Amino acid sequence: MYLSLLPLLTLPLLASAQFGNFFEGMFGGGQQQQQQQQRGQNVASDSQWYQNTYDGASCSNYLCPGTLACVDKPTHCPCAWPDVEEKFELDPDGMAICVSKSGAEGMTKLKVELARKGLL
Repeated sequence: MYLSLLPLLTLPLLASAQFGNFFEGMFGGGQQQQQQQQRGQNVASDSQWYQNTYDGASCSNYLCPGTLACVDKPTHCPCAWPDVEEKFELDPDGMAICVSKSGAEGMTKLKVELARKGLL
């Protein structure tokens, strides 16, 4: 008689073990594990990753500090976000900046020129 009750007594334990992970995931118990996994994929908040990548880059000419592109000279460095930035050369010595595009065609260039003259 006691042997026939054994399966009935172990059934709730088996169900709990079987569906425990399901219910944790369904009702937020697995969030902590997901957050820990995501934290492992994030880039460090210090500059060490960038320094290591920069130091490990191979370039025989000029390595652009903003994009790590290897180019002939600094003015050839691309903007990091060309869809939303425009590049402007500030002087013949090779100084260039990338500025967020703003409004109508030519408006960004006008703003850069006004800023260079101290009017903006």
